[in-house]
Amino acid sequence: MKKVEIKTNIVVFDAIGELESSVIQLMEAAIEAKKNAYAPYSKFKVGAALLLENGTIITGNNQENAAYPSGMCAERVAIWKASSEYPTTKILKLAISASSSSQILSEPVAPCGGCRQTLSEYELKQKDKIEVYFMGEIGKIIMTDSLLNLLPIAFDKSFL
Repeated sequence: MKKVEIKTNIVVFDAIGELESSVIQLMEAAIEAKKNAYAPYSKFKVGAALLLENGTIITGNNQENAAYPSGMCAERVAIWKASSEYPTTKILKLAISASSSSQILSEPVAPCGGCRQTLSEYELKQKDKIEVYFMGEIGKIIMTDSLLNLLPIAFDKSFL
């Protein structure tokens, strides 16, 4: 038996104003996208914004459905939209913001497991890292320079 320790690196920003201006713009796009989320059941709204290498920003938000689990997360809405409209354009950065009507989310809200798996597929496909920034409604923002830092032992096409 061999014990292996997996470490990941993140950067924690205390407030949105500490981010570089292009990332502030991306996070503001995620916050704006969150306003159009359709979340009548969970009351948990998420907005996502992707920055593509051509400068385009693609947004998405969560879309719920009474027939759970037929809804979709904001991150997957955004990445599938980007892949559909710009299939050969690299994704540079992803910003995520979440809020709840039952509490103020002051801690960063990371992508769910399903989104991590989906996002990792695109990072591996493009053979280049995607920076990920995520926050709650207010407060700190976490950044990692690669989606795979959030999913270090990823399932990919090499297993198929």
